[in-house]
Amino acid sequence: MTPTENTTTRNTTTTDTTTAAENTRKTVLRSSLGVLTTATATHGTGRDGDIPLPRLPGFVESAFSPLAYEAARQCLAERPDGGTSRSGDTSRPEAGGEAESGGGSRTAVALASTAGDTTTADLASRRMVSGRVHNPLLFMQATPNSVLGCLSREFGITGQMFSLSTLDDPLTELLSMADLLLEDPEVDRVLVVGVELGGSERLAAVYEELADGHGHPAPALPVDAGLAAAVLLGRPGNGTPVSIRSADQYDTGTPIGADATGAPRPPGDIQSLFDLAAAHQRLLQEGGSHLLVTGSRAPAFLLTADTEAKTDARNETETHAHQ
Repeated sequence: MTPTENTTTRNTTTTDTTTAAENTRKTVLRSSLGVLTTATATHGTGRDGDIPLPRLPGFVESAFSPLAYEAARQCLAERPDGGTSRSGDTSRPEAGGEAESGGGSRTAVALASTAGDTTTADLASRRMVSGRVHNPLLFMQATPNSVLGCLSREFGITGQMFSLSTLDDPLTELLSMADLLLEDPEVDRVLVVGVELGGSERLAAVYEELADGHGHPAPALPVDAGLAAAVLLGRPGNGTPVSIRSADQYDTGTPIGADATGAPRPPGDIQSLFDLAAAHQRLLQEGGSHLLVTGSRAPAFLLTADTEAKTDARNETETHAHQ
């Protein structure tokens, strides 16, 4: 074999290895997931559907934890374990209340936010530098996963709980985490939650630092605004109305990390979670399938409605609506 032939062989091997690596990166989910239900909550954004900030005992000033709680509450109240409805008003948690009955021990939770509760962190920092007395309540709620404690108490959740920070697409990270957690035979469901706050000066500085000075913008939201979205996931079957699986990378023709208009999305933007929630609701009504694209040449997911499960879910929703 000549040196030229050797070089050709090495280049071919390198190309094959690169292609194999690219194909591996395309698959986020090793197996399909079932989408049990979705929910969103927004405050102060100026969009249709904004809600008053829910009251959450022990949390003040910031929209982060109340909105995270509200989106999660909607999912858990709509699809309690065993398919039975919770009794009473679930719109507000009561301090010191007893945990709801159910199979919360078989539910895991993962919360994603790039910078966490920056509103509270700002407030605590300003108090400290001005010489004011430190408020321990602010320290507690500045921890992003502190709201998960409220959820665990209210819904009897004793499964694993995780708080993630990522500059990548939060939906991709959360679905991957859910897929991994559902490998545990002790876990039946995974609640994933994404939260994003408005862009204060501190938040803009955090994004700039995390993005290594590459000019990624902070969320284009009013300072006091907040977004939250939650998805309750399991494995397909058992009445799961919609399934989701990895699809091949999809080239939208827009820059990586850009929205549909081509404008760059900030790191950690949770719009893809809102897109998933909208697609889920549409598939419940119309059936069929939907390709959910998270960015140019980025992971994509195929959502498919199960006709029989979709009909059961619609009938259950209509039954609750008439009660």
